[in-house]
Amino acid sequence: MKAAPFDYSRPSSVKAAIATLESADGDGKVIAGGQSLVPVLAMRLGRPSILVDINRIPGLDSIDKVAGDTIRVGALVRHADLLEQKHIPLLSEAAKWIGHSAIRTRGTTGGSIAHADPSAELPVVATALGATIGVEGPAGKRIVSADDLFVGPLETSLAESEIVTSVSYPVPERWGFAEFSRRHGDFGLVTVSVAVVGGLVRIAIGGVGAVPIRPLEAESILNGSPVTDARIAEAARAAAGDINVVSDLHASAEYRVAMTEQFTLRALTQAIGNRMVGAN
Repeated sequence: MKAAPFDYSRPSSVKAAIATLESADGDGKVIAGGQSLVPVLAMRLGRPSILVDINRIPGLDSIDKVAGDTIRVGALVRHADLLEQKHIPLLSEAAKWIGHSAIRTRGTTGGSIAHADPSAELPVVATALGATIGVEGPAGKRIVSADDLFVGPLETSLAESEIVTSVSYPVPERWGFAEFSRRHGDFGLVTVSVAVVGGLVRIAIGGVGAVPIRPLEAESILNGSPVTDARIAEAARAAAGDINVVSDLHASAEYRVAMTEQFTLRALTQAIGNRMVGAN
């Protein structure tokens, strides 16, 4: 199929992009890489009256170290750039699993975060790291935590005329990442990201719920105690017990629960192994 007719705008500033979205009265869509939006348009699952192309807005395509151990990634940073950056190896590892080379070349950080697919890699990593998202809209700038941004499948707390401009990630002391998919490049049936931030273990699981899930009981098992193989296994079981999935055409509920335990175990072992949480 072909997309329904739409108008097209290519503003040169964030302010102009927001004004265009505001004038569309909720019927406009931002486009950057287009790797998620274009298929939706082609299948006519979305029919915006106007597309707002932000690719020529300066200042949104850089990766910068900011105050403390935090890396700010602009909304227009491509997945291929995340793969090559050295600041946060967890981001580089996750980027390897995003689609295929053509998708990584065009797809953007801001697009993946704003699209909020619960099976996508970047929302899971953002949740594990406790990332904050820079947002601009008619009311000005604001900062939203990843935990507050993702509210449902393909649904965020963004207002209709707001734009993601950046994502700020704390640099973790240690990290782990494990994904199960039918083929490399497919969306993960189970994706697990583990990060030790500020001496505490944070876990996020994607592909098993409406949003990336934080298994808080599993985290509490590991935080503040010496980490042993038995304790890691206990945390993995707790993580699997913290999800509520149903069977679908991709996998049964029982299978996803089993894979959640197994891949949480892998990510935790990679991140912390037999070491005291908070130790170097």
